[in-house]
Amino acid sequence: MKQFGYSINPDRQIDYDLTDKSLLSFIVSFEPSLLSCISCGTCTATCTAGHFTDFNIRRVHTLLRRGEITTLKKEIQKCMLCGKCQLACPAGVNLRNLIRSIHVAVEKFNV
Repeated sequence: MKQFGYSINPDRQIDYDLTDKSLLSFIVSFEPSLLSCISCGTCTATCTAGHFTDFNIRRVHTLLRRGEITTLKKEIQKCMLCGKCQLACPAGVNLRNLIRSIHVAVEKFNV
């Protein structure tokens, strides 16, 4: 076979059906408004912690859906729980309760 100087990269797509959804379902039981998130980014734009650190509330949501618990645990430590994201959210997601629920879930699941 002739070599053309390039190779095909492996697939980087995430199969959400293979991830562990137990943490996500536990958190949704505490904060069902998470299901109404439209991923608009308003929470990230108004985040005080995001202006001073690399914290991103949308990243928290993505990590939670992916099931990446160790990275999620490090990310939520950066949140100051000021509540500005919650005030700006057009979908009415209770983001402070979400972060607190993630803290509880991480302790419960011992991750």
